[in-house]
Parts: sequence; C-alpha cells; structure tokens
Amino acid sequence: MSLTNYLILAMVLFSIGAVVVLVRRSAVISLMGVELMLNSANLVLVTFARMHADFSGQVMAFFVMVVAAAEVVVGLAIIVSIFRSRRSTSVDEVNLLKN
Repeated sequence: MSLTNYLILAMVLFSIGAVVVLVRRSAVISLMGVELMLNSANLVLVTFARMHADFSGQVMAFFVMVVAAAEVVVGLAIIVSIFRSRRSTSVDEVNLLKN
C-alpha cells in the first residue's frame, strides 16, 4: 500500500471519530470517538516514520497509546461514578460535577 492509502484511511478514521464526538450524547460513546481519533493520529505517525525510515514517529505513537490508556481509565472511572450517583451518562448534563 502507498502512503496515500494510509493517509486516506487515517483521515476517514479521524472524521468518523470527530462525527461520533460531535453527534452522540453518551459519554462512553464520545470516549470511543476520541480513541478513534487518537488511533488515526497514531496511524499517521507510524506511516511517516516508516516513510522516513525513522523510529521517532513510532516512539511518539507509543506515548500516544500510553496517554490514551490513561485517559480511558480516568474517563471511565468518572463516568461510572456519575452513573452510580445520577443514573445517566449524557454529555448534556455536564453540570453534574458541580454538586
């Protein structure tokens, strides 16, 4: 596959993730959209690292994966805590954390 194919795939994945974050109201689904966008960024990093025969893009993608894993753990913990107290995970009810 050529560089263009990887970039088009990354663009499609990022677009799907962005649409999911903007359209869906469930916090869990929004986190899945953010993960999709991070994975598309990883695809671009690894693609350019391979194109230039340099490992720095792959190292950066590894750190993005570590940050994404931490984001999922913290985000899901917050969502579970809100769900236990309010029985809703809707993003429209952002003011839940004020109480």
